[in-house]
Amino acid sequence: MRIDLHTHSTASDGTDTPAELVRNAAAAGLDVVALTDHDTVGGHAEALRALPSGLTLVTGAELSCRLDGVSLHMLAYLFDPAEPELARERELVRDDRAPRAKAMVGKLRDLGVPVTWEQVARIAADGAVGRPHVATALVELGVVETVSDAFTDEWIGTGGRADVRKHELDPFEAIRLIKGAGGVAVFAHPLAVKRGQCVPERAIAELAAAGLDGVEVDHMDHDAPTRARLRGLAADLGLLPTGSSDYHGSRKTCRLGEYTTDPEVYGEITRRATGAFPVPGTGGSPRP
Repeated sequence: MRIDLHTHSTASDGTDTPAELVRNAAAAGLDVVALTDHDTVGGHAEALRALPSGLTLVTGAELSCRLDGVSLHMLAYLFDPAEPELARERELVRDDRAPRAKAMVGKLRDLGVPVTWEQVARIAADGAVGRPHVATALVELGVVETVSDAFTDEWIGTGGRADVRKHELDPFEAIRLIKGAGGVAVFAHPLAVKRGQCVPERAIAELAAAGLDGVEVDHMDHDAPTRARLRGLAADLGLLPTGSSDYHGSRKTCRLGEYTTDPEVYGEITRRATGAFPVPGTGGSPRP
């Protein structure tokens, strides 16, 4: 089985619609794909309607968190989307996205960049606006060459000249909320230093003690030594090691299925979940 447990659609900052994403996942030869848009479940219904035969969808979200001033992301799998506490927190984060992006546009204009809110809103379309949309605007304007180049101290990287803080969950609270909604919590790309400051490994141990289920080990932003280190840490802490592409369509260079999760780990995730269950495709477009 080929299992990719971290992807994004136009419901947040990807470029594939949810329907396109599941069709592309099937075409890429995946057996299981998780849709984990930032702080929203808004793409799930469309993905389920279009789900091709032979592909299983894992519903999820990537929650924005902050610990001791460091931003981090928590993947939440197979939780009950109607559970009120977690739904309320997702709404608070989403509601803060547009004001934050507008403030970033203001900072960039103060730095002499001729970006506009209308440009960023056009790029975001119906998705949950975020930094990747601002970064795409900078690419369009020729300020940076790639989206990744915008995520630096010079521009909109965490703590950068044009960065603006947003509402983010405490990760210990995020774990509590995910578990309370019957879900499974996995720390996304925990040692992706190219994205900015990361939490220390002792913090991962503390999160494990608080109920964290796993860590995303195999990811494009982890080099081979980092992956080996994380795999050892996961074994020491009893955490599930996952792998995934963090696919964003054309916005990033990663491909669907570039990194995958071991079927035994996936099986344990599904066994632990009680809020929702993986959905096998029975309609949509059949796999080529």
